[in-house]
Parts: sequence; structure tokens; C-alpha cells
Amino acid sequence: MTDNDLYQYENRLWNQHVLYIAGIDEAGRGPLAGPVVAAAVILKPHAKLIYVDDSKKLSEKQREKALIEIKEQALAIGIGIVSVEEIERINIYRASREAMLSAINQLKTKPQYLLIDAMPIELDTPSASIIKGDQKSVSIAAASIVAKTTRDAYMTEMDKIFPEFGFKQHKGYPTTEHVEALKKYGYTPIHRKTYNPVKTMILEGLKKYQKAV
Repeated sequence: MTDNDLYQYENRLWNQHVLYIAGIDEAGRGPLAGPVVAAAVILKPHAKLIYVDDSKKLSEKQREKALIEIKEQALAIGIGIVSVEEIERINIYRASREAMLSAINQLKTKPQYLLIDAMPIELDTPSASIIKGDQKSVSIAAASIVAKTTRDAYMTEMDKIFPEFGFKQHKGYPTTEHVEALKKYGYTPIHRKTYNPVKTMILEGLKKYQKAV
């Protein structure tokens, strides 16, 4: 990918005098534990970022370096967090959308245009939903980094409360170590009880209880 590919949407809009472009992305759809976090980032018009790329391509240290750059080059950053309880109540797709809307509402600068990773969101503000947007838009890439680093920081704090689960390492994703910890210790209040294997564990526990009584 060339530098121009990551700026293709922004350059087109900036050249049309659309200066306040918000990139929106989320982190945490797939994990077995923890919230879903979304971020909205409006970069300074015509900003060029050296360290920013799709957050999944960057190491933890690279993301931290990129985050510093984003904070320096952003006009506004909004963050939306939806809890495990809400994920279970309304499902992860709707929870991701709610997190994105919350992040947009947190922006102190009103966006003129929204670039959203994959998910269509109907608002009064003009928008584009871009498949793999974090690979095609620097604003979305910046949002993906803010969302992921925010969520990772939360899961690292949860590691202090539930050290036996290793949340600092896997951030709640279904790694072998995580699944083994679930089998050994059961689930925690931050686990998503509608996700397997947690859901299956709960059902099996209920069946054993019903047999016992």
C-alpha cells in the first residue's frame, strides 16, 4: 500500500474544502471478555502522520508511538465504551454501533463528514461506510489505534483484578490460555455470557444443578 492509498478519502474531501473529517472505528467485537470500545478522530486538515497504520498491523509499542502522534495531530477525539452487560442485552453488532455513536457525540469539533469502518450509520452528517476502512483511510486508522489502545488499557487493569486469566496478554480474546483458564476458574463478571465457550459452560452448569435438585 502506498501513502496515497491511506489518504485517498481525506485528500479528496480536503480538496473539496471539507476540512473536519471524522474517522470512526471500534475494537473488541471478538473477545470473550470486556467492553466494546469505539473512537472517532478528526485530524488537522492536510495532516500527515508517520506512524499511523491499521492497528492490527502494529505492535503494542508502535501503537503507543502512533497514539502520541494522533493526539498531537488531532483536532478532536471522542471515545465510546459499551459494557459487557449492554452487549449481552442488545447484541454485539448493536453495541458496536452504540459505541460509535457515543464516540461521535464526544467530539468537541463538529464533523462535516464521517468515514466509518464497515458499519453504516445513518446520521444527518454525510458519511461513507468503508470495508477495511482502517487500511484505506488515515482517519479510520487513527480511530482504530485510539479504540484498541483504550480497550487494551482497560483489559490490563482487569488483569490486576483477575490475574489468573491473563487479560494483559490476550485482552480477552479466545486464546488457548484463556479458554483453559475459563475451564479451570470459571467465568468472571467481565466475561460475555452470550459468547461460547462461556455460554456453554453456563448451560452445562445449569443442567448439573437441575439434575442435582
